[in-house]
Amino acid sequence: MLKIKEYRKVRDLEEAYELNQKKSACVLGGMVWLKMGNRVVSTAIDLSGLGLDTIEETEEEFRIGAMASLRALETHKGLETYTNGAMKESLRHIVGVQFRNCATVGGSIFGRFGFSDVLTMFLALNSYVELYKGGIISMKEFAASKRDRDILVRIIVKKQPVKTVYLSQRNSKTDFPVLTCALSLDAKGQVKTVVGACPSRARVIEDKEDILKGFLNLSREEQEAAAEAFGVYVQSQVKTESNMRASKEYRSLLVKVLTKRALLAAASMEKQEQQAGGME
Repeated sequence: MLKIKEYRKVRDLEEAYELNQKKSACVLGGMVWLKMGNRVVSTAIDLSGLGLDTIEETEEEFRIGAMASLRALETHKGLETYTNGAMKESLRHIVGVQFRNCATVGGSIFGRFGFSDVLTMFLALNSYVELYKGGIISMKEFAASKRDRDILVRIIVKKQPVKTVYLSQRNSKTDFPVLTCALSLDAKGQVKTVVGACPSRARVIEDKEDILKGFLNLSREEQEAAAEAFGVYVQSQVKTESNMRASKEYRSLLVKVLTKRALLAAASMEKQEQQAGGME
């Protein structure tokens, strides 16, 4: 059972930060996970009055407030278009619409959960987190760091011309993922691959062996072979473990399969765009 001794709706981020320095304090998000735990919270810190529930889009970036709901993220047309539908795909299986209306982006990212579809998706983008005291750091650096008592203010996604794909494997439609995979591909053939729910937290795998050098200039058959080889490479870089949802062997197989599928899907989108551009 969750017990809260004191509730504070803060007036600014400084007040939130000061209150959060006590280990028994807790910043409230949508409370979808928090209320399921057995915990005593000395001070529950409510950020809902700070205007952090918006998603702003400019020509250069998206600025996503920590209190924005997962549903707002899922239904944002700008993000859907920019990510080729990958953002929506990464969110639509998370429990249900009612849940996603409550769960916040900040809670999903700050928790750095191993099963997080949201963290996997953002790691595939040119994304950053803005912390009240820690400033702006890359999502990759943030995901690898330990939790502290700072306040997550917003997530920033810098726009760049990439094709993005998100895939996941689940035992049932709204269950936690057995494995997550996100991939982005730019017009130069540079690839960023992210694998999560291994069941450890998501991490970025880079093509350090240049397996995909000149990938976009290859024939379809050559791309198939290169994608297969890259899938094997990513598989060798990801340590998987067993839990109640899947064995480590099954997860390891999924790493290779989903990586290959995501890469070929991104390449297909890039080819279609190039052909469309040539017809104009």
